Amino acid sequence: MAGLATAFGSGAMTNTIGEIEDAKAILVIGSNTTENHPVIGYRIKRAVKKGAKLIVADPRYIELCDYADSYLQLKPGTNIALLNALAHVIIKEGLADEAFIKDRTENFAALKATVEKYTPEYAAEITGVPAEEIVKAARLYAEAEVASIFYTMGITQHTTGTNNVLAVANLAMLTGNMGKPSGGVNPLRGQNNVQGACDMGALPNVFTGYQKVTDDAARAKFAKAWGVELAGKDGLTVTDMLDAAGSKDVRAMYIMGENPYLSDPDSTHVQQCMGSLDFLVVQDMFMTETAEFADVVLPAVSWAEKEGTFVNTERRVQKVNPALKPRGNAKADWQILTQLATKLGFDWEYDCAEDIFKEIAALTPSYAGVTYDRLGVMGIHWPCPDEVHPGTPILHVDKFSRGLGHFSAVEHQDPAEVPDEQYPFILTTGRILYHYHTGTMTRRSEGLKQIHNEELMELNPLDAQALGVEECDTVKVSSRRGSVKSRLKVTDRVPPGVVFMTFHFKETAANILTNSESCPTAKIPELKVCAVNVEKA
Repeated sequence: MAGLATAFGSGAMTNTIGEIEDAKAILVIGSNTTENHPVIGYRIKRAVKKGAKLIVADPRYIELCDYADSYLQLKPGTNIALLNALAHVIIKEGLADEAFIKDRTENFAALKATVEKYTPEYAAEITGVPAEEIVKAARLYAEAEVASIFYTMGITQHTTGTNNVLAVANLAMLTGNMGKPSGGVNPLRGQNNVQGACDMGALPNVFTGYQKVTDDAARAKFAKAWGVELAGKDGLTVTDMLDAAGSKDVRAMYIMGENPYLSDPDSTHVQQCMGSLDFLVVQDMFMTETAEFADVVLPAVSWAEKEGTFVNTERRVQKVNPALKPRGNAKADWQILTQLATKLGFDWEYDCAEDIFKEIAALTPSYAGVTYDRLGVMGIHWPCPDEVHPGTPILHVDKFSRGLGHFSAVEHQDPAEVPDEQYPFILTTGRILYHYHTGTMTRRSEGLKQIHNEELMELNPLDAQALGVEECDTVKVSSRRGSVKSRLKVTDRVPPGVVFMTFHFKETAANILTNSESCPTAKIPELKVCAVNVEKA
């Protein structure tokens, strides 16, 4: 599920990792940073040791809460109510950066009118966060000389995901924390090279560098370079593709490095849709659960066996070189795709990865000044428009990419599913430190398996007592889409009424339970909230 292209760097960090330690205040919302992004989590801890004020907003008590000056334990799916309440306090108490708002933004009046009703008391009713804690957090963030915001999929994986991101951006602009060192809005990418994949047009509505497929000039440029006619309409998102497979509107699918049989929501529906395909190709390092159902499996090499570039979460383009020789018939992705193109009658004249990168630079304004020779060891932050440009560590220094920053008046709305008598608990999902996604790689590590090799669903002690279950008991977890069994970890890391599961373990496939309802703009599913029932197995 690729990121949301906005004025705030197409889902990329506006600032750099190295700046984190000099922030005076940090708001972490919807991010279990120390487990999902350990290097950045370490930097945040160092910032706190240097005096930064830390605010953590998360339904679940995470490690960073131990370092926090303010912990906002909100109900899953209530991010906008909380963010609007923080904005309300900042405006009411005269903590907004009026000069920044006047000179560099527009639509402030609409934001002010919208957040007027989001008093701390009103937001407390929605979020469950005490009103006085909301006031404290707003002051900590707004009174700091420079403050930064970090978020991940706890913000985006909601039916309100786009509006959640806009509410985060509102807060940064409201306090003038854009375009300056150690500030900004910093979404942390969930996988290696997600940023690079999006930069390269692995989104249904853009070419490389976020050049829209509906733009006639951009389309003509790529059509000329590639010698083909290009459609001028947006393609399908992942969720749309799967539904289209189920209805036979999509007849074949080519999957690279993904395992949707376990990673996508409502897994039973996903498997039914993919079962309707006439032809499935999977290109991967290992025989995944998805690859087992493929008509053709193409063996790809790991990052350590190939040459090319990766782009990390701070927009840093980096060169990688092979450390190992490929084994067997496995090939680099570009070689597989080039050979396939040749079989299909296209004349792709790439002799090496650098040939492809030269084409990227020639067609992508934000990469125009990047070359293999310039990358060196440290890489370059895009945008880098020419070969004398040093790169851009901080975005929006003098102005936003759209000109003026636009305040968005967004309202709280409930998740697609809320608890009821039949399904009284909220399930939220995430990762743990020891495993990654569907365990395609990490569950092949004997060391990691010895540390953690089964799902342990987290349940609050009060709920455990009410259900008559104890630590390590097996429970049946059910949603409107299916059921799984899991052993229990009884812990107050989750509040009463909320349970937490990962999706690392195929034996306890949590995404059988999750909801595929998605954000209407970004089409990212609401993986962070669904209603479930829990009973002793």
